[in-house]
Amino acid sequence: MSDIADFIATVHPYDSLPRDELAHVAGFFSRRSYPAGATVYSYGDRLPGLYLIETGAITVSDRNGDSVSQLGPRNSFGERGLLRDGLAVTTARAEADSTVLMLPRDEVRRLIEAHRAVARFFDRGRGPADRAAPVATLKVEDLLTARPLACAPHTPVIEAARMMRAAHASSLGVTEAGRLVGLVTIRDMSNRVVAEGLDLTRPVRDVMTRDPVTLAPSALGYDVLNIMLERRVSHLPVVEGGRFLGMISQSDLTRVQAISASGLIHEVSRAEDSAQMARATARIPELLVQLVAAHQRHEVVTRMITDIADAVTRRLIVLAKAELGPAPAPWLWAACGSQGRQEQTGVSDQDNCLILADGADPADPWFRDLARMVSDGLDACGYVYCPGEMMATNPRWRQPLDVWRRYFRDWTRQPSPEAQMLSSVMFDLRAIGGEAALLEDLQRETLEAASRNSIFVAHMISNSLKHRPPLGLIAGFATIRSGEHRHHIDMKLSGVVPVTDLARVYALKGRITAVNTRARLQEAESRGVVSASGARDLVAAYDMIQTMRLENQAHLVKAGRKPDNYLSPGDLPDFERSHLRDAFVVVRSMQSALGHGKGMLG
Repeated sequence: MSDIADFIATVHPYDSLPRDELAHVAGFFSRRSYPAGATVYSYGDRLPGLYLIETGAITVSDRNGDSVSQLGPRNSFGERGLLRDGLAVTTARAEADSTVLMLPRDEVRRLIEAHRAVARFFDRGRGPADRAAPVATLKVEDLLTARPLACAPHTPVIEAARMMRAAHASSLGVTEAGRLVGLVTIRDMSNRVVAEGLDLTRPVRDVMTRDPVTLAPSALGYDVLNIMLERRVSHLPVVEGGRFLGMISQSDLTRVQAISASGLIHEVSRAEDSAQMARATARIPELLVQLVAAHQRHEVVTRMITDIADAVTRRLIVLAKAELGPAPAPWLWAACGSQGRQEQTGVSDQDNCLILADGADPADPWFRDLARMVSDGLDACGYVYCPGEMMATNPRWRQPLDVWRRYFRDWTRQPSPEAQMLSSVMFDLRAIGGEAALLEDLQRETLEAASRNSIFVAHMISNSLKHRPPLGLIAGFATIRSGEHRHHIDMKLSGVVPVTDLARVYALKGRITAVNTRARLQEAESRGVVSASGARDLVAAYDMIQTMRLENQAHLVKAGRKPDNYLSPGDLPDFERSHLRDAFVVVRSMQSALGHGKGMLG
């Protein structure tokens, strides 16, 4: 069995096991060979254990025969059904001559109970905390938000001062061959240079603090606070293996303690113009990093970020009304898209519309100017104009209630591709400012009429299957093949959108008024639109996709880059890559079930 032990030692989570345990587990694996085309197990079969591919390729398909994943060596399969009730929820066939290792069910469960790393690997829920961690419990690496600013020992003092001024920094690391040898601060410039009348061309080495106290990135904010108080210092370099990673200052601690969604909303609510609001929204990436570092659940993070967008919108409306005077008729400003669903992240454009009371003139300059002022203000605050002009500034989306009723009625009766697209956006409307009652009746009437139209529902189901999870042969993922994002996957278009589309169809079939994706999925389960097991799997998959999307955005922000939706699966450890692949498999399975008229995965 030494060859099996050598092999599983390269596969997570077995690579985390102690040497003796690894050898013990290897003795339980049995080796099975399957010629190309042979079935490993079929849907509904009782599974004897967990499968691990040693050589060859395995295709996994759902209960309808649709392929959901193609796996290669070092990939495991069968765990979802094995750990639920022991019955296979997929079918697995050998795509090529394959050798597969099988670990019996009882041994799998023993490993899960005995080893945290194994339990975490098979726990698809991740279970993040519900509350933000205080600064004292955050890791130092999570407090770092800027790239390390450093100069060489021979750098003239005046040049070092200019570097700090340009970066709006109060300190510099002094490095030699990549290793930290000292630090220089604004206070050093004041006390050791200006006060002493030193020549500004002298090298930094003459005034720097040599061999300063440092911290590792794994240290806690608690350590930062203690050292700063004990040593009476205001700057601590972060070093790993001698390499300078960045600087933690007292202002960093203050910033982290001060920034919060409620704090930013308070700033927005007192702003007198869009420029002041923009200064608050510019701090959203920092808030994102802090919330992700504190392991807030993704739905909490996106809700907090969306609340800020709502506050900005409402404040812009207040400022516009103050300038425009009384409205000529009742109206409602509604958000759609991710803001409507309360699912905004660090990357968001604006999608909105105006619903006017019946009899109102949509061409009235008051409504036109309101739309322009609010949309322009949102753009100034970072919520860029919608590329498809799904905004209240577009006369099409600034209409009386009876026109909106006609829009939805026509889309329902004649579900063209455009109608399907527009319905997908407009079914996610949420009231932001104005008369909320204008939307309540419209949503209720539309949902009831649309759910009764079987042809429209069928078209919406078809539309929901257009975006497929990125499953493929290479490492289990189909990545973008060319361009700037080559070898990446779009976590929004290929990850979040498929689940959002499924949830929207479930909401339509169950006449569910909620617009938030997770709320729709949970309500769909409670109303029997989706089976309990299918809903739980899909919610867990959605949680995994959204969490990894936010973690990637936070990583980009910490690296000094703008957050986006592109993630490289090749950069993920085996643990994360396996979980993400399994999440996509669940989504693909649920799409297939819906497409075959079942709408559920038992």
